[in-house]
Amino acid sequence: MTSNNNQYLNSQFAKIKFDGTHQQNGLIALKNFKKDSIICHFSAAEVLPYPSRYTVQVGDEKHIILAPLFLEYINHSCDPNCFFDTKEFVLKAVKNIQSGEEFSFFYPSTEWDMDEPFDCHCGSDICLGQIQGAKYLSDNDFAQYRFTDFITQKLQKTRIHVFQD
Repeated sequence: MTSNNNQYLNSQFAKIKFDGTHQQNGLIALKNFKKDSIICHFSAAEVLPYPSRYTVQVGDEKHIILAPLFLEYINHSCDPNCFFDTKEFVLKAVKNIQSGEEFSFFYPSTEWDMDEPFDCHCGSDICLGQIQGAKYLSDNDFAQYRFTDFITQKLQKTRIHVFQD
């Protein structure tokens, strides 16, 4: 099964590819990116008062649909290679990414309480299993991941003991 997603993708850095094994689309790098480099800029195509499987949370009741829309094809990994920086509105590489590699991000880094929790099968050695949102992470998980400014503020309010010096 393939889909004609090229109508949604006008990019020099990525392509949408269907993964028959997992029965889902993914966003594949068309060039190399060094750690900490900017992959692309993004904006809000739409603002919703509730989470959905395609949103990035930027406030208590403010969840954005990303533009360009093809960014919705970036799948979850417990060992991600990119991050949605909602302060600068850029997608950044958190490790070196090679051409042909699938972009992935840590879903709880952008959502406090996810609309559709799921059992993760990313295959990473550090796979967390159940993915529900940052609200449900253990104290030990916080040091391993980067979170958006909004999620970091929520974590600091609810887990004060984790952020104390």
